[in-house]
Amino acid sequence: MLTPAFDLSQDPDFLTIAIRVPYARVSEFDVYFEGSDFKFYAKPYFLRRVLLTLPGRIVENGSEQGSYDADKGIFTIRLPKETPGQHFEGLNMLTALLAPRKSRTAKPLVEEIDASEIPEEVVDDEEFDWEIEQTPYEEVSESALNPQCHYGFGNLRSGVFQRLQDELNDVIDIKNPDFTPAAERRQKRLAAELAKFDPDHYLADFFEDEAIEQILKYNPWWIDKYSKMKAFLEKSQEEENHAALVSFSEEEKYQLRKFVNKSYLLDKKACRQVYYSLIDILLAYCYETRVTEGEKNVESAWNIRKLSPTLCWFETWTNVHEIMVSFGRRVLCYPLYRHFKLVVKACSDTIKILQLGKSAVLKCLLDIHKIFQENDPAYILNDLYISDYCVWIQKVKSKKLAALAEALKEVSLTKAQLGLELEELEAAALLVQEEETALKAAHSVSGQQKLCSSSEASDSEDSDSTVSSGNEDSDSDSEQDELKDSPSETVNSLQGPFLEESSALLIVDGGVCKNTAIQESDANQGKPLASSQPLGVSGPLIEELGEQLKTTVQVSEPKGTTVVNHSNMQERDGRQTPND
Repeated sequence: MLTPAFDLSQDPDFLTIAIRVPYARVSEFDVYFEGSDFKFYAKPYFLRRVLLTLPGRIVENGSEQGSYDADKGIFTIRLPKETPGQHFEGLNMLTALLAPRKSRTAKPLVEEIDASEIPEEVVDDEEFDWEIEQTPYEEVSESALNPQCHYGFGNLRSGVFQRLQDELNDVIDIKNPDFTPAAERRQKRLAAELAKFDPDHYLADFFEDEAIEQILKYNPWWIDKYSKMKAFLEKSQEEENHAALVSFSEEEKYQLRKFVNKSYLLDKKACRQVYYSLIDILLAYCYETRVTEGEKNVESAWNIRKLSPTLCWFETWTNVHEIMVSFGRRVLCYPLYRHFKLVVKACSDTIKILQLGKSAVLKCLLDIHKIFQENDPAYILNDLYISDYCVWIQKVKSKKLAALAEALKEVSLTKAQLGLELEELEAAALLVQEEETALKAAHSVSGQQKLCSSSEASDSEDSDSTVSSGNEDSDSDSEQDELKDSPSETVNSLQGPFLEESSALLIVDGGVCKNTAIQESDANQGKPLASSQPLGVSGPLIEELGEQLKTTVQVSEPKGTTVVNHSNMQERDGRQTPND
């Protein structure tokens, strides 16, 4: 018997059921509906039958309608609601609408009562307590009471890995889970996380967080849905209709139709474990979706099961806080991006998904189921957990998920609670970074000082050479200008020393001596010479003094000057000769 594709929708007065049967004969089909039951039968090529348990009651009052689209092969049936205006909740939970399989046993050991027969005040009347349940201490080993340990959805499975030893190491981290109690699993998990933690990897992501910031800016599909839900609730103040914001693709609807509708008999402790493990799985899924930005890859299955202790260690929980602590430790130990901000962001994403309701949670679980189904060893986890979650979540009340979201929102997680000494590592790394920065600054300052001193020295040398060359040039220029402008002054300056050095005494009347240079200067100025006065010395003495003067002039004076002075002396001698 094959189940055709079908879809349900509603308006205030009618429930619409669209059934796709492209090979059915229009003349041969049967439709039956009464109360909350609906049946559809068509043939000949494929025997197709739909048996639905509707969330509300319908009635046959003559206003029902039906049509068939031959091109698409779709039957569309509109059925009137028994109570006009009533909202049917959960019409997109296709697996829950399918009739459950009948038991093949002669007499059921446990009979399940129809939910419609239970008074409403009994169903979900008790508020779920998410705090730690206090139990008295019992010093009895769990392995003695439970020689074969349980795991899986609601801890309902055992003995699975005794038959799957080959795939064991590729799927989970725990060894021999069938005989490892929960307390020992946790001890081994904590030890493995401490051994795996890499401080260098953590500090590298802590300081070089460009990629982390880019990941945090990504908005998954539930961000937009959550914004629309908030805006819708502010306007209408109705919480029952916002589930329609989350829709399923055709592939997801096909997945839902393949699941077998069944019920789960869970006690209070097992029910709490199911809710806690749901948080753990959603946290891992939110991290994976964010870091890959919605683009799944070959590592997606590894990331989800590695970050969820429920999936890789079959961990059990007692409160929400220890789930967050465990998830935070594993984020900082295993994946590629290890940053505390990603832990906080995944928690925020999980809260939004839970507040969106079971449709959003189911959409996430269907995506996880698809990822595991396409991964060879991880498909075992679908059989142990995900498939059952996909069926179970469709029957969960939305207020339970809202309460779970509030419990998760109240959890405050710090780095110190992770037990990895993160704050000490960060403080030490910051000190080292400051020291390196100071050393680099000191080296750069000393290097600049050396460059400045060397440049100043070279500049001073260049300026000195420039000044000296400038002085030399200016001196030579000034000398040339002086020589060109006053040649007579130059000659006189050259003659001055000669006149001083070659001064000779002439004895005039009264025994007064006069300098010959003075006489020459006086003669040049037109003054009368002293030769007109009588001399009181003899001629030989004058001749001797003249010879000495000639010798002095020849030794110390230039030729031109000597000639001039010598002629002057001859003239003076000639003028003095008559008086001798």
